[in-house]
Amino acid sequence: MPVHTTDSSHEKSLGLLLALGSALAFGGSGVAAKPLIEAGLAPLHVVWLRVAGAALVMLPLAVRHRDLPRRRPALLAGFGLLAVAGVQACYFAAISRIPVGVALLVEYLAPALVLGWVRFVQRRPVSRAAALGVVLAAGGLACVVEVWSGLRFDALGLALALAAACCQVGYFVLADHGGGEGVDPLGVIAYGLLVGAGLLTVVARPWEMDWSVLGGSARMHGVAVPAVALLVWIVLVATVVAYVTGVLSVRRLSPQVAGVVACLEAVVATVLAWVLLGERLGAPQVLGGVVVLAGAFIAQSATPAKGSAEPRARGEAVVREPAV
Repeated sequence: MPVHTTDSSHEKSLGLLLALGSALAFGGSGVAAKPLIEAGLAPLHVVWLRVAGAALVMLPLAVRHRDLPRRRPALLAGFGLLAVAGVQACYFAAISRIPVGVALLVEYLAPALVLGWVRFVQRRPVSRAAALGVVLAAGGLACVVEVWSGLRFDALGLALALAAACCQVGYFVLADHGGGEGVDPLGVIAYGLLVGAGLLTVVARPWEMDWSVLGGSARMHGVAVPAVALLVWIVLVATVVAYVTGVLSVRRLSPQVAGVVACLEAVVATVLAWVLLGERLGAPQVLGGVVVLAGAFIAQSATPAKGSAEPRARGEAVVREPAV
């Protein structure tokens, strides 16, 4: 049965819990992937393993919703290209050059870009709390990359992280508009992963991958960890769980609010990278992470903007409970 969201405090609370769960799951992807890259796998090969593995896990849902490609081909193609292949490829390429926490914090300029999309492209009003949260998040990101020092980090790595941010906009916007009568968001995720896996197969050329790396171990801050265990974590938790909870949270909140709450992913990734990889950040980066967290906290209490005539602008989407 259809469930009206956002007006219900229960639905909003559930959306926030899903957004937090998605942030925690996504936040562990870079920490698990970087040791695999350092062990000898190319970033694109790690991305292909991640997306292809998740696509196999979600294949039963794709079969269940096999009429979806006929009804929503553009949605599935866009989700696979931007929200799956684009985000993951650019992010993993970025963390091969710059610290995990920095890459994610730059990537999470996406909420500011989402807010600009909603306000200036779709011409919809946005709440003051969401706007304030984005401003704080952007300020925190400026501290993380130390813009006053002329960007000390690898320029190409930062550019790749910014490209991931642009693709992340597609993730939030498509997740918000991926519904409709009879459209299960889990079916969209399943086909998005299949499309992404197909695209990445052409680009990554997995037949050239050094498969022997997966039979050995990777070093995580000096500790040997089975490479296959890291891959299982990346596929099941950091991809399947992360995408499912992320899309469902956007459907219950709104893309701009869920996007800023998802900034917690960057904080989680930074802490995990500090503890597990020894990637220690300086005081400005730590302060920036705290500011990002503050922005996410403020945005989660955002109220609908006044004067909006469209349900999507108010975040009042009609969502069908996924059939699982």
